[in-house]
Amino acid sequence: MNILVVDDQILNCRLLTTMLEQQFYTVFCAHNGSEALKILALHDIDIVLLDVLMPVMDGFETAPKIKQHAGNVYLPIIFITALEDQSSFEKCLAVGGDDFIHKPFDKVILSAKIKAHARTRRLSQQSNEQKRQLEYHYNQIEREHEIVEHIFSNALAQQTTYPEICEYHLSPASMFNGDMFLMAKSPMGGFYCLLGDFTGHGLAAAVGALPASRIFYTMVQKGMAVSDIAVELNTALNELLPGHMFCAAAIIELSSSGKSISAWIGGLPDLYLIDRNGKLIKTIESQHMALGILDTEEFERNLLHFEVNPEQRLVMATDGIIESESDRGDMYGERRLKRLLASRPVISTEQIISEVREFTGSGEQQDDLSIAIINCVASESVASVPSHYSSLPFNISLSLDAQQMKTTDPVLELVDLLSEVDGISAHRSNIFLLLSEAYNNSLDHGVLGLDSEIKNKEDGFFEYYCLRERVLKELKEALIIISVRYSPEELKLYFSICDSGNGFKAGTRNQVKQEYSHGRGVSLLGEIAQSVSYNSAGNELEMVYSLTSESI
Repeated sequence: MNILVVDDQILNCRLLTTMLEQQFYTVFCAHNGSEALKILALHDIDIVLLDVLMPVMDGFETAPKIKQHAGNVYLPIIFITALEDQSSFEKCLAVGGDDFIHKPFDKVILSAKIKAHARTRRLSQQSNEQKRQLEYHYNQIEREHEIVEHIFSNALAQQTTYPEICEYHLSPASMFNGDMFLMAKSPMGGFYCLLGDFTGHGLAAAVGALPASRIFYTMVQKGMAVSDIAVELNTALNELLPGHMFCAAAIIELSSSGKSISAWIGGLPDLYLIDRNGKLIKTIESQHMALGILDTEEFERNLLHFEVNPEQRLVMATDGIIESESDRGDMYGERRLKRLLASRPVISTEQIISEVREFTGSGEQQDDLSIAIINCVASESVASVPSHYSSLPFNISLSLDAQQMKTTDPVLELVDLLSEVDGISAHRSNIFLLLSEAYNNSLDHGVLGLDSEIKNKEDGFFEYYCLRERVLKELKEALIIISVRYSPEELKLYFSICDSGNGFKAGTRNQVKQEYSHGRGVSLLGEIAQSVSYNSAGNELEMVYSLTSESI
């Protein structure tokens, strides 16, 4: 340890040097403050023994300069003094002194004081080094965050906005956002969007956004169905994310006509279909587990389909909205959100976020706040329909017995097969919707004889699907025949779905539209197909789909 003795008396310097060197300290001597500062500039000094009264620059003038030189590291100054008055002691402390030692010197007291201040200096040096390392790492992290933020911004901000159809607001709780909102149009003009909420928030929660956005945009550009996108995202996130992470999400497709919506919802709060005055028309509940939890074999790709009109809007939000807490610990909740939606016509996302922030007060934002509103209006196609279509006519027919109905997904396999035909792949989403709705209606109501009125009860959807699972499991004999005919001259697909059920009861055929209140129904098919018709028995549905139609 290096000690600097500053005293104009040579005898005192020699005496202190001898005493300190006997304790194996390295000693430097200066005879005034000016010399002391020069030595400090050249050597790493640990303790300064400073005389008060000296020529050139006394101790009172030197002490502040020594402290300034030391900076943030503690450099103890022990004043050497023969003064005994209290005012002198106070002045020594005021100019930066840390302790005193009186002349003549007591070796034991001097040694004890030096050891005590040496311990404090070592702690100060360690603390300063830790602070320096923290600053270094903080600067490194800041730099890395800047780079990652740049990558995220470029990757997620390339999407085209559609203000006439959708407005959204993302308000992250930290630099990186655990929520994401993606939107794009398919070649057929359908508007797709995805609102996702990854577990937690910050950088760890945002890592899944990059692969998710790439998958979403690629599949929308190919015209894939909502269920296809959900499956692909689930597979990717299941492989990428650790077991404790997942992504609650809603994937929506609004048809180019603005008349129908297909939705896959897993783990997000309820979606609300409202009119332009904010009146609640329909609550759409999550039907699935979040993305990234289930294996591909376990994943459920079932969609919700429902009709809409230009006077309606779809509101979707992450749980950061409804779980925002006030200063008193009250949650904002779904009831307040629904009241807010109904409080003014054509409410905006900015108004909603403003109200939520006012409710929470001045406290720190606890979670990412994300909300989107979709206006159910028609849109133009973003690209022309394929110019090349297969010139080969074909017929496909599938006959499904009871066992196959329990174990296979004929719609997916049939759509995959049709998508391989030139010119048809761009229509995949519409064809999937037509076939899945028609097949499920044939299976549920024709073969299984289920009544959709069950869904009107509280927890009716849960009761309906439990009953469906039980009846399907007990099914012994049944038949559904799916036929597809392609006419290259007309550029049309002719579909036929016939079941072995009893068909429609008298008077119910014209009541199919009632199923709209449940989010499904044959009436929806008419918004996509060129024509839809039933046979007289009510157990065979025929649809004609035009590959050149612009009113899809």
